[in-house]
Amino acid sequence: MGLKRKQIVMRQKDAFEKELKDRLSFLSKKGIKAPQTDRDPIVKRLKADVKASKKRLAKIADLDKRTEEMIRIKAEKAAAPKKEQAGKAEKAKAASQEGKAKKPKAPAEGGAKAQKKAEAPGEPKAPKKKAEEAKEEPPAK
Repeated sequence: MGLKRKQIVMRQKDAFEKELKDRLSFLSKKGIKAPQTDRDPIVKRLKADVKASKKRLAKIADLDKRTEEMIRIKAEKAAAPKKEQAGKAEKAKAASQEGKAKKPKAPAEGGAKAQKKAEAPGEPKAPKKKAEEAKEEPPAK
């Protein structure tokens, strides 16, 4: 994720922490002690928001590390010796030329395409063998 997203999440986390601190100070002024403040629904929500923001920041940091790693790998590949890459390219060209020489093109008129064009597109294909067998055998009763 971009830098903007990271800054936004950090600001949100700071705002949630400040709001939580204010709420806890408000509850302490009212005379509510620590075990009871944990059961306050607003405190629970604010703690959950802070926790979610921390998880988001951790995810952003993980993505940044992954991006840096990918950049490093790409740089290493680019700095690899040119001889190996040139040898691979020559082998690929030779293989493609051999493949072309071995495989001649078939004529377009006599192939399977001509047979498909001859059939009507709207008519279903009927299996001829099964129909002939059904005519030869009399029905068994």
